[in-house]
Amino acid sequence: MHPAVAVGLVFGGCCSNVVFLELLARQFPGCGNIVTFSQFLFIAVEGFIFEANFGRKRPAIPMRYYFIMVAMFFTVSVVNNYALNLNIAMPLHMIFRSGSLIASMALGIIILKKRYSVSKYTSIALVSLGIFTCTFMSAKQVASDSSLNEEDGLQVFLWWLLGIAALTFALLMSARMGIFQETLYKQFGKHSKEALFYNHALPLPGFLLLAPNIYHHAVLFSQSEPFEVPVIGLTLPIMWFYLLMNVITQYVCIRGVFILTTECTSLTVTLVVTLRKFVSLIFSILYFRNPFTAWHWLGTAFVFVGTLMYTEVWNSLGPFLARWRKRPKEE
Repeated sequence: MHPAVAVGLVFGGCCSNVVFLELLARQFPGCGNIVTFSQFLFIAVEGFIFEANFGRKRPAIPMRYYFIMVAMFFTVSVVNNYALNLNIAMPLHMIFRSGSLIASMALGIIILKKRYSVSKYTSIALVSLGIFTCTFMSAKQVASDSSLNEEDGLQVFLWWLLGIAALTFALLMSARMGIFQETLYKQFGKHSKEALFYNHALPLPGFLLLAPNIYHHAVLFSQSEPFEVPVIGLTLPIMWFYLLMNVITQYVCIRGVFILTTECTSLTVTLVVTLRKFVSLIFSILYFRNPFTAWHWLGTAFVFVGTLMYTEVWNSLGPFLARWRKRPKEE
């Protein structure tokens, strides 16, 4: 498949996925569990059919390693989605999750004993400063928005702090999972599609612990206003339509990233994903009118510039621009 198609899948799938997630979270902030369960179930069924060949294909990586990976992946997914129920706005949610480079570098130094160049440390400092700026300004907004009732305001702020703690935990756990995957791939070879299937199929029994919450939101979704799906003319509750589109776009997003990793370098993948996050952030601010001050913009700039510095994209663009300037001019 041409890389341009993969880039289109990433931008189209991932950006629209964020839109449908915000539509769901704005109506029912606690719907993270039903969203996570639906995404896991869809990808697990697809993988069972096309990757596991209805259970007949043996995994290349031993199952005991998948159980460890799954425990981390399940925790990260549930905690990330549940953070939206803790007064975390979608723009801050996206910016905070962009700090994965910080967690990866910190754990890489501690666990893998890695060492990095000065430019890497500088880029991580920029990302850290950007996230701190956005988080600090969001904290001031939460406090000011809740200033009418001091007791309620304190409660809202404490829930927000818990949301920040949840995002921080998920960020570190995700980085630890990345290191674990890296060591597995070195030992057994890359089997990313197989890992995608088992990461989504094995945690499904864990959702039994969340069954009451999932059922509660399923009832709420069924009570939402009816919506007629364009083209096919099917009528269903609008929240179920949002959930269906969220699941489909999540799959398109994941498949796009998977194809991109097989067709392009890791640098290109990082650059595409970073630009996608920026587009999603801008759309969330403009379309959903999320509060975003000049300080938020400054923090966002720090995060994305730091990310691009880390990937050393400037070094890659230099030769390309030089060749572009030297190209023969048409008469």
